[in-house]
Amino acid sequence: MPTVHFDLADGSRISAKGKPGIPLMHLARDCGIEAILAECGGACCCATCHVYVDPQWINRLPEMDEDEQDMLEFAEGVNQFSRLSCQLTFCDKLDGLVVRVPESQY
Repeated sequence: MPTVHFDLADGSRISAKGKPGIPLMHLARDCGIEAILAECGGACCCATCHVYVDPQWINRLPEMDEDEQDMLEFAEGVNQFSRLSCQLTFCDKLDGLVVRVPESQY
């Protein structure tokens, strides 16, 4: 089972094994990352699951669609590594993925 590493604002890391095919947001919630609020439940109509993808991984992800780009306008501290975790489907090729939860999510 592939593993994702969530780096938290306090400097700690939570690593979790995930079932391929689920949104990264669900994995974050399942492992107790409270800063990923996921208020819309993964419908891409809020920005409460904002994460920064480690630069080494950003080009391995599918490109953002227009809906995700529009929603990121509502997140604080957006940069070129910003993604909505509800829009990232976890899979075997993302084994070892590192994302950071922005401090603004807390």
